[in-house]
Amino acid sequence: ATGLRFAPGRGPVVFGVPAWEVRDRLVPLAEVWPQRAVRELAERVAGAVEPGAVLAGVAARRVAAVGPPEPWRAWAASALGRGCPVAEVARRLGLSERQLRRRCHEAFGYGPKTLGRVLRMRRALGWARAGVPGAEVAVRAGYADQAHLSREVRGLAGVPLSALVAVRGPVS
Repeated sequence: ATGLRFAPGRGPVVFGVPAWEVRDRLVPLAEVWPQRAVRELAERVAGAVEPGAVLAGVAARRVAAVGPPEPWRAWAASALGRGCPVAEVARRLGLSERQLRRRCHEAFGYGPKTLGRVLRMRRALGWARAGVPGAEVAVRAGYADQAHLSREVRGLAGVPLSALVAVRGPVS
């Protein structure tokens, strides 16, 4: 299998659909792109020595065609990932919390609070995969304690942290 990992908020730009429409679903590309384009891409990928490079090129061309995502997406993801409160992020963007929530649903598939939780969990997973002990991972990532980390991971991923650590792959 070959896939691409997008920075938070980038997928909707590449695929052309709001993130909330595909959240928690396995969506065939033909549901969001024209059949002909999907067929041509499948043929190119099947014949490619480096399928990932083909996919990355297609994604880059789509971003170039529609333009990069609005800068607020990267800024909000960064701020929320660092634990900045939702009200503060909204204020600094000149939005109401409700406006920020609507924008986040379109860009990320869920609200700003959930985005912050996911990004914090990804940071924690990176440290855990690097061999940092669980209690220290919890402290570094800003959880109250290791039990809090465990509850959050299970709540978001449906499995314990150890199961995610066992699956090797990019965390970013």
